[in-house]
Amino acid sequence: MSSTRHRREPSTYSDTGVDYAALDAGKRDALTAALATSSLLAAHGGVAHDASRGEPAFVFDFAGRTLAFVLEGLGTKSIIARQVAEETGNADHFRAVAHDTVAAIVNDLCCVGALPLVVNAYFATGASDWYQHADRHAALISGWQAACDEAGAAWGGGESPSLPELVDSAEIELAGSAIGAVPEGSSALLSDRLAPGDEIVMVASSGLHANGSSLARLLARENGYATPLPSGRTFGDALLDPSVIYVRLVAALLRARLPISYCSHITGHGLLKLMRPKRPLTYRITSLPPVPEVLQFMVEQAGMPAEAAYSTFNMGCGFAVYCAAGAGQEVAEIANSIGYEATVAGTVEDGSRQVIIEPAGIVFASEAMDLTPRQDA
Repeated sequence: MSSTRHRREPSTYSDTGVDYAALDAGKRDALTAALATSSLLAAHGGVAHDASRGEPAFVFDFAGRTLAFVLEGLGTKSIIARQVAEETGNADHFRAVAHDTVAAIVNDLCCVGALPLVVNAYFATGASDWYQHADRHAALISGWQAACDEAGAAWGGGESPSLPELVDSAEIELAGSAIGAVPEGSSALLSDRLAPGDEIVMVASSGLHANGSSLARLLARENGYATPLPSGRTFGDALLDPSVIYVRLVAALLRARLPISYCSHITGHGLLKLMRPKRPLTYRITSLPPVPEVLQFMVEQAGMPAEAAYSTFNMGCGFAVYCAAGAGQEVAEIANSIGYEATVAGTVEDGSRQVIIEPAGIVFASEAMDLTPRQDA
């Protein structure tokens, strides 16, 4: 079985050049500076929800509505699409990475209880020659439009700069932004609504989603994208399974008027994202969805300990919905009835800020992740 080839010494994601600790420090500095500009919105008659600083999307009130804004990027997964396309001749994978980018944007937006209205695209190439690959471009456009359709959002436009030297001439950087609105009669989902006793419903991912691509490319250099997984699928095809878009789920839960406290999109930092709010609460996970085989393959090939795996990849957990005690089963039933895979996976407890993942025997302490602005600057 080829999955045993080139087994590496135990590693972490920082070995690929992605150091979350350094990135988080930079984010905190930026968020602190951003916090100082809230009064500028007030000058236009708006109100910034400063509690949303550090959340997946920025929330503000304007003209009688609660709105949210987000900007997000795909990362290096488009390189995988290009490499697999060159190996196989199948350019359709660019449809999947376009979908992934929209998913990354709108999933972050709906975390705060806002449903997307408009999505804009950012397609940056290293050379205008990229567009000579007409099949890749057509797949990219088709995938972006289809993902907007699924999210119920208009594609407003965007920007497509050519950035020689800044972007490699063979590549395209995919990113975008979106604005959404909290439905009338609802309020933004921010961390102040979380309370001990809340239940955590875990909604399954489809695989890699939009983070972990740097490690995937490292493993592909050692094993090849054609490496078969236990199911017989190739490593490359499995990496490029489209991300799940969770907008329909959040919309259904808001329509049902269920007591939703918070939502978390499980992306970079893996299950550390369960304690994104900087509050003295313990998040105890007692059951987990199955780990997609492509993620299990990557963990085994990289020799990653469980702590590194669950703080890097989604490990099958794509989205978490927090709700009042007793509501978790109904949340899961609604999710399952509309095509998602969900289960009541844990609870929120009074106590120190930490994530306890009982099935994996892992405890993540508070200092493992901090995405909040400094209040004393």
